[in-house]
Amino acid sequence: EMEDPELEAIKARVRAMEDEAEKLKQLQSEVDKQLNVPTSPTSAVNNLSFEEKMEVDARSVYVGNVDYGATAEELEQHFHGCGSINRVTILCNKFDGHPKGFAYVEFTDRDSVSTAMALDDSLFRGRQIKVMPKRTNKHGISTTNRPPRGRGRGRGSRGRGGFGYMRRPRYRGRSHYSPY
Repeated sequence: EMEDPELEAIKARVRAMEDEAEKLKQLQSEVDKQLNVPTSPTSAVNNLSFEEKMEVDARSVYVGNVDYGATAEELEQHFHGCGSINRVTILCNKFDGHPKGFAYVEFTDRDSVSTAMALDDSLFRGRQIKVMPKRTNKHGISTTNRPPRGRGRGRGSRGRGGFGYMRRPRYRGRSHYSPY
């Protein structure tokens, strides 16, 4: 039977893409294992009840004036003398992904919070950081870096979608010239 060479090429490309995706998945799970984080920390937090969030927050501190280049690992090092750490979250601006300059450190133990208060005004990467007990946000205000559903997200994408739109009809005369 005659194989369509173009079809074969497409199939080969799809196979290569699937292999690639598989490799990425394995890499990702390796990284997750090393960092020892649940695959989607945000969904885990969002599924907690308000009481559980309060409980998590009672074991967490807010860290302000964090250097923009800081990593979660460095923060963990800075606080690990206070007790065992569950998770470090560096908050980023949801539009450009830049760090906001503050973070949350969640400890395994409530008592670690008062110990961590001793690091208020301590120097971290040459800057004086603020350490405060984390307040539980009222329901519906999300502490993860995800915008509350539906609100912030629509704005950004509507503007972007609008752009692509204006450009599209222009290539009607595609056969003789390309506008790019």
